[in-house]
Amino acid sequence: MSTSTDLAAAHGSQEQGQDSGERLDVAASVLALLADRTRLALLHRLGAGEADVTSLIEACGAPRTSVSQHLAKLRLAGLVTTRRDGRRVVYSLRHGHLRRLVDEALNVADHQIGSLPPHD
Repeated sequence: MSTSTDLAAAHGSQEQGQDSGERLDVAASVLALLADRTRLALLHRLGAGEADVTSLIEACGAPRTSVSQHLAKLRLAGLVTTRRDGRRVVYSLRHGHLRRLVDEALNVADHQIGSLPPHD
């Protein structure tokens, strides 16, 4: 599982023009996290704005324990952040790159489901 430090290091190596095995490893682990339907649904919902656990449960239709476990994985990987709002914990995406990645994955799905032609 990647950490936020791993993700930051991977972004730094990209800016320097260095393509390393570590960068590919981190990217693969991010994509592996997205390969779960519940986590993808959570990230898609968070792409629309921050939300608490109750809102996220409603958005993805999974049981509370499952949502909490998936959110913990995403938080440990550094993909989502939390803040307290009274007694509630509010989640948000760590950066816009992730929102765009989820959106593009869903766009690919739309093309495959709708038999739409490919484009650039």
